[in-house]
Amino acid sequence: MSTTTRPDRSTPPNLTSYEEARAAYHLALPERFNPVIDIIDAWAAESPDDLALVSLGPDGATVAEHTVAEVARESRRAARALQAQGIEKGDPIFIMLPRVPAWYFAMLGAIRIGAVVMPGTNQLTARDISYRIKAADAVAAITDATGAEKLDAWEEAIPTLRTRIAWSAGERDGWTDLEGAMDAAGDGEVPDSPTAATDPMILFFTSGTVSYPKMVLHPQSYGLGHVSTARFWHDLRPGDRHWTVTDTGWAKAAWGGLFGQWHERATIVQVALGKPDAATILNILKDAGITSFCAPPTLYRMLVQADLPSFDLTGVRHCTSAGEPLNPEVIRAWREGTGGLTVYDGYGQSETCVLVANYRALDVRPGSMGKPVPGWNVDVLAEDGTRAPDDTVGSIAVEVTDPRPIGLFDGYYRDDAANEKSFVGGWYLTGDKAWRDGDGYLWFEGRDDDVITSSAYRIGPFEVESALVEHPAVVEAAVVGKDDPQRTQIVTAFVILAPGYEAGDALAAELQKHSRDLTAPYKYPREIHFVTELPKTVSGKIRRSELREQLNA
Repeated sequence: MSTTTRPDRSTPPNLTSYEEARAAYHLALPERFNPVIDIIDAWAAESPDDLALVSLGPDGATVAEHTVAEVARESRRAARALQAQGIEKGDPIFIMLPRVPAWYFAMLGAIRIGAVVMPGTNQLTARDISYRIKAADAVAAITDATGAEKLDAWEEAIPTLRTRIAWSAGERDGWTDLEGAMDAAGDGEVPDSPTAATDPMILFFTSGTVSYPKMVLHPQSYGLGHVSTARFWHDLRPGDRHWTVTDTGWAKAAWGGLFGQWHERATIVQVALGKPDAATILNILKDAGITSFCAPPTLYRMLVQADLPSFDLTGVRHCTSAGEPLNPEVIRAWREGTGGLTVYDGYGQSETCVLVANYRALDVRPGSMGKPVPGWNVDVLAEDGTRAPDDTVGSIAVEVTDPRPIGLFDGYYRDDAANEKSFVGGWYLTGDKAWRDGDGYLWFEGRDDDVITSSAYRIGPFEVESALVEHPAVVEAAVVGKDDPQRTQIVTAFVILAPGYEAGDALAAELQKHSRDLTAPYKYPREIHFVTELPKTVSGKIRRSELREQLNA
């Protein structure tokens, strides 16, 4: 088995010239394409003993290690087991498993035969599961004992669900044991070329920050789209160990733990974390050979509260973050506490791969999304669809080129109205707002629904939130607009305090002054609510819509 190298932090980045990478980057997409066959099997044929997957337990101890040849073999066994259950190309399959090797085997086995996988987070309720299965007419569900209990307890009929497969759930009436089915199927031949690059592969459900989740349909070529994610943003090369902190049900699991990393011949690390705590995460970074680390902003905000210098993170070369913009103060605190590690923020959606990012080859402007990723044309558009001037807030849009960008979703499944709203004039409108500076860096403002209108000013919540978290009393903040008869809306903040600080009028006034001094007089929060937690989606994004509903009820 190969050993993992640990390149030092001075290793030259994969992207050394942004302009040259933009001009030269190109992915060859064959007409017939299946990422399991064309990425994993191809790697296994060349270097079968390379380490592809490391699974760690909640305490960071190694649970299992799999070479690429073993991953390929287990995906074949899973594919044959699914075929034995009557599952065919094009069949939607709901998969809800924790961060265990079986998640990979089930996902890869289904993709190998051309089934359409529908990953779901383990936090879903029985109602959530039923909604997803019915919305997509899924024919099968693969889950663990907890998920099986939820489905068994659901009393409403789910007509299309004809196959139920359980992992590590013991004997259950009406359920087939996944491991037993794989053992019975064994290794052997499966279709060599079951899919075209344009065939459907995966259905994500949006995180639902402002509405009930929509279905995002990606084709088989999506597996190749994340090459730019892994190569340019994660800065991976053979021998790296990459850990993205994510639930298996989020699109982030594909961003940081499916095909892009393996295309670059890096090892994927998955950790069965319980409720994350700083010491556990930092010890894993210290002890598990992690060279590339990606985590959501919420986690970095927690980690910078720890005694970072007491953890030896010299083996970590590259850090990234996505999900929501990372506040400049957190980037600064992480750099100082880790002895120089920069967090390279990235932006994208379930509908895309990473679209805009910061890179080691470019100066990071804290708070900026960075610049468009090679392979993507991303810009800021005015309301009339023309290119917005520099320093002017507009809509973040992706050019739908011909050929179509590899990694852009086909559309919202079974939702023509959403597609008509999102695909306009040769552009995909992301629903997010940003502005572009004179050097081409993009700066996030918020979701269309999140932008606050106050006394004719348009205020992005992120700038106010970033100012608030620069105060030592604030761990996390969310800013929304509260309806106001005179100003249309007033800026209102919800704040989680750091230990040792006491909520009250005096601290609220101090935070208001602090925010006013760092932003502008019209942007400071007129109201501040001290809370112990913020409502979030299952993918960790703040549900500002819920906060607005609380204020405006």
